[in-house]
Amino acid sequence: MNIHEYQGKQLLKQYGVAVPEGKVAFSVDEAVEAAKSLGTPVVVVKAQIHAGGRGKAGGVKVAKNLDEVREYANQILGKVLVTHQTGPEGKEVKRLLIEQGCDIKKEYYIGLVVDRVTGRIVMMASEEGGTEIEEVAEHTPEKIFKEVIDPAVGLQVFQARKLAYSINIPNELVNKAAKFMMSLYTAFVDKDCSIAEINPLVVTGDGNVMALDAKLNFDSNALYRHKDILELRDLDEEDEKEIQASKFDLSYIALDGNIGCMVNGAGLAMATMDIIKYYGGDPANFLDVGGGATKEKVTEAFKIILSDEKVKGIFVNIFGGIMKCDIIADGVISAAKELGLDRPLVVRLEGTNVELGKKMLNESGLNIVAADSMADGAQKIVALVK
Repeated sequence: MNIHEYQGKQLLKQYGVAVPEGKVAFSVDEAVEAAKSLGTPVVVVKAQIHAGGRGKAGGVKVAKNLDEVREYANQILGKVLVTHQTGPEGKEVKRLLIEQGCDIKKEYYIGLVVDRVTGRIVMMASEEGGTEIEEVAEHTPEKIFKEVIDPAVGLQVFQARKLAYSINIPNELVNKAAKFMMSLYTAFVDKDCSIAEINPLVVTGDGNVMALDAKLNFDSNALYRHKDILELRDLDEEDEKEIQASKFDLSYIALDGNIGCMVNGAGLAMATMDIIKYYGGDPANFLDVGGGATKEKVTEAFKIILSDEKVKGIFVNIFGGIMKCDIIADGVISAAKELGLDRPLVVRLEGTNVELGKKMLNESGLNIVAADSMADGAQKIVALVK
């Protein structure tokens, strides 16, 4: 789950991470009032969307008076920003962060991620702040420094200081930078983050070390124990189909292809997408109905797939272990009849109650193509869609 920059900064502030003072605004008048209350000669007007690259897309403006604040707020609110992370469709700006300007002396990068190879959190740092870390990794990887963190003891002060020295933080500010990193790590662990990215981390003219930007992502599987984080969810920033799927505890991610997939089990779902690609097709989604799905859950999953206008055909690939094939069949039949199935449907069933499931599908009166294996099903749906 993602949150906005201003929300991330409010959260980090609770852990002692230094951030500029700022206020959220949902209208032009609110933006002007926020700038007045901040009382600084320079304020920054920043678009709030769940995507990076806002500055390059015209979503970040420096205002030197209230008239400029009004002008920039008018320009940005309601604008569709297209960045390298939004895709060509872009995202509409519905809220702004009005933030105090600061005297920036140097920009740096600090990030925390979960390294799947070591199974540990890694802190990364670079003096190439303000640049996408992917670009730094590609062109000057030697400028990225890393510290692997032992989960038993957490980030150690010597590790934070080592990173600070490595990225050439001024000597007199190394302790402040180390404290910043320690606080950021504490927030990352406490809130079950999957990514924390401060880009840029800045050193200011008055000797402060602060987060000029903040990107926090959270592990969705841990949100049940973070009601405060769940309240920060902005549904306007999410795909409607993904929102609907979350209501029924379905694992759904929209993709760009035209073959809808309904599968049980994350591994099988990944393999299904791979084999569709292998035979020349493009999956329209990742959808795992899980091991204990009900008829209602399967019906809802089928509805979500059919609601995607890009979907030209559907591949249902079920291995019934915990999940029973007849439950899947019942859900598919129910949804197809309710919505009026008008696209090719290929079904491959194996496992518990497979014969009953196949019998139900055969007797449903629906135009269903049976598949003997995953490969057979993938080839058939790709051919039908083409």
